[in-house]
Amino acid sequence: MGVLKENFIAFFTNRVLMCAVLSWIVAQILKIFTSPAHREEFSVLRLLAGSGGMPSSHSAVVTGAAFSCGILYGFGSPLFAISAVLAVVVMRDAAGVRRESGKQAAAINQMSRELNKKHKSTDFDLLTELLGHTPLQVFFGGVLGIVMAYCCQLLLFPALFGPLV
Repeated sequence: MGVLKENFIAFFTNRVLMCAVLSWIVAQILKIFTSPAHREEFSVLRLLAGSGGMPSSHSAVVTGAAFSCGILYGFGSPLFAISAVLAVVVMRDAAGVRRESGKQAAAINQMSRELNKKHKSTDFDLLTELLGHTPLQVFFGGVLGIVMAYCCQLLLFPALFGPLV
């Protein structure tokens, strides 16, 4: 039982994981203030739980984790290298493939609306359109992740848990 308790505590005090989660939370909260309130689908809950928008929470999470690894284990460490490569892949995907999927969803939804009007039917389910990010959203998500890593690892966590040994 001692090992289970130690692993449980280690999981919830993992500084890299905590920073990544906090980066995601801050990014999602910022979306409330950066999303146009005049949109018909505007919903605080949808913004907090959904993807897309400014800043990219995907970018914030992976850069927060990568820079936390760099701060804690060194920017020349294998942990930083692996997490930095992962961050680049995720950020590229958010602005590339996922963004194109969102554009396709918008086109399909437009066709579905036209078919619904033409056939006076509501049988067509609409797809989620806001899947990806613009390069600017990805950039600011990355900046947020870096800022969060420094705030977490150099200010917040040492005050809560003490300095790393």
